[in-house]
Amino acid sequence: MNKAKFFAVALASAMALTSATAMAAGDAAKGAEVFKKCKACHSIKAGKKKVGPSMFGVVGRKAGTAKDYRFSKAMKSSGLTWDEATLDKFLKKPKKLIKKTKMGFGGLKKDSQRADVIAYMKTLK
Repeated sequence: MNKAKFFAVALASAMALTSATAMAAGDAAKGAEVFKKCKACHSIKAGKKKVGPSMFGVVGRKAGTAKDYRFSKAMKSSGLTWDEATLDKFLKKPKKLIKKTKMGFGGLKKDSQRADVIAYMKTLK
């Protein structure tokens, strides 16, 4: 492997590790505060829907499968599972990840806010 190729692979690996570390470093207490933006549409109680589905147990759940909520066809057929990486992409810009999602929220632009909300969502089980 030549030096340029080696450097590119090393840089990509370092960026992936940094991104994963940053995401894992979310603060659940701060995330609970940021989540207040979401509470108008999403409950944190199991089975309690609002305009959107309950976020209880969302981490690890297949997209479009929460009980008693009518999801868009796009969400149900997305094939996604809500893990940290998928949640991060969706929370950044929902309609970029799932073009025809019913979610009207524009997204959380700050990496730290998304990491914090994801850390909070991981506690909802």
